[in-house]
Amino acid sequence: MKYLIAGLGNIGPEYADTRHNIGFMVLDQFAKEEGVKFTTERHAYYTEVNFKGRTLHLIKPTTYMNLSGKALNYWMQTLKIPVENTLVIVDELALPFGRVQLKPKGGNAGHNGLKNIESMIGTQAYPRIRFGIGDNFPRGRQVDYVLSGFDDDESPQLPLLIDKSIEMIKAFSTIGIELAMTRLNK
Repeated sequence: MKYLIAGLGNIGPEYADTRHNIGFMVLDQFAKEEGVKFTTERHAYYTEVNFKGRTLHLIKPTTYMNLSGKALNYWMQTLKIPVENTLVIVDELALPFGRVQLKPKGGNAGHNGLKNIESMIGTQAYPRIRFGIGDNFPRGRQVDYVLSGFDDDESPQLPLLIDKSIEMIKAFSTIGIELAMTRLNK
């Protein structure tokens, strides 16, 4: 069994630890724990993790957030991985910071990365981990907010939330999305 796990974010040091890059941060930690390194491949940084008889293909798109679908579609086609075995990790303004939620499908909620994925793969029905970043920003300042770092009171909680996201990836690939949601969406 093989799975494609896509952590969304933007390349470049200026975006490294921003809210919008939580997908990259989760996969970086997962790769570190598994002792694997990302290499630069077509449209993405790529590595593989073998977990309980499954191959997890991890990608961090190098297309920038707004063209995430280009990378996701390319790797789904290249590796011949069906949409139900694809998992996208994304920052979510509609969830408060501290909430991490696994979902089998959903809308894009105005998220440009998700909009592009929908248009490239032709469906909203792909599994995702929604990593809550909250919406604590003044009207019209959404871009500044998502491209800023986590606050001092949020930073200490990040490692536990990233660990929970990794636990969700592992559960998704072993027990399936329904059971993983029941166990982990608390």
